[in-house]
Amino acid sequence: MNQRPLTFLCVSFFFKGSDFLISCKEQGHKVFLLTNESLKDDPWPREAIDEMYYMEKSENTPENLFEILKGVAYLLRNNPIDIIVALDDYDVEKAAYLREHFRIPGMGQTTSYHFRDKLAMRMRAADAGIRVPVFNSLFNDEAINNYLNTHEGPWLIKPRSEAAAAGIKKVHTAEEAWKVINDHGEERHNFLIEQFRPGDVYHVDALKYNGEMLFCQSSKYLDTPFEVAHGGGIFRSATVEYGSEDEKALRKLNEEVLKAFGLKNGASHSEYIKNKADGQFYFLETSSRVGGAHLAEMVEVASGVNLWSEWAKIESAALQDQQYTAPDAKKDHAGIVISLSKNEQADYSMFDAPEIVWKLDKEYHVGMILNSADRNKIIELLDDYTGKIYQHFHASAPAPDTAMH
Repeated sequence: MNQRPLTFLCVSFFFKGSDFLISCKEQGHKVFLLTNESLKDDPWPREAIDEMYYMEKSENTPENLFEILKGVAYLLRNNPIDIIVALDDYDVEKAAYLREHFRIPGMGQTTSYHFRDKLAMRMRAADAGIRVPVFNSLFNDEAINNYLNTHEGPWLIKPRSEAAAAGIKKVHTAEEAWKVINDHGEERHNFLIEQFRPGDVYHVDALKYNGEMLFCQSSKYLDTPFEVAHGGGIFRSATVEYGSEDEKALRKLNEEVLKAFGLKNGASHSEYIKNKADGQFYFLETSSRVGGAHLAEMVEVASGVNLWSEWAKIESAALQDQQYTAPDAKKDHAGIVISLSKNEQADYSMFDAPEIVWKLDKEYHVGMILNSADRNKIIELLDDYTGKIYQHFHASAPAPDTAMH
């Protein structure tokens, strides 16, 4: 099939994905962006966007989804749309809903639940024989009591469709568990419970085309997302040593997960925990998009691969049945540290290592990405700079009950 200009409808109710939009335009495609009214003045790459459309509400409620559907139906009267892409995790449901209704190729609602609903994720992984922490839904009282009586605590009670560590509660007794469950009232069906087991948390960022994983970068959170969100910690991650047993195990496990979940094309960000008790990796969650918190920038520093740009190329090639070749990836090491700051603008003068290749420019934040061929040097610098951030900059906010942008 010959290449032709396509029309992309990109959905993002959070400011992200600029490189995806730019890559689409560089390939000669028409680009529409649907975003939130509150993001109207954000620095989108407007030269890469043909038209922008705005919604006042971002929630995935039936009422809001129907309003979005009506707007897209009007757009379609004069603008055929070839592909709909969700650039943010919260917009996966919106994009799947629109694809289903307008019969546009891509991931439908059933498959999309595997990448948004943590209960669906665990059930799908368990059915495929992939290790997961022992879990249970919160639908039935008897089943919950049986779970609490037969599986040792502590446990985590998690929202099924929030991102990162938002809304997670840790409980140690059945009484604590039931208090949290009852506090959720009629919304308890939107949560699950699973065993909490100490361990290191890893993330794997990958690109797939025609079912083949063409790029895979494994990294380790130096503080778990739960600790950062609930303990006032500092967000840190670093690439895993290439060729190590951990890297080999994570690559193999990630291939199994993405195959089981039915992801054929695109970018993914998946998280796993290495249980300290048995040394085994367990599946935590996955998503059909590029990772947030500037992890894509860290991956690019280490590998030279821009996940956003390559994802756009994959979507274009897949729709037109063309060949896609992933760029050759280098094998440098990278690390990231990000914290809330008590200062409106961070003074980076005390951070002067030549390994610093990126600095976060955001009010009341401080952060940087480091690059080196030596992973030990990355860890040494991250430890040093984390201490300085705690001493001179660090601020923390209470973990939200639900995720917030």
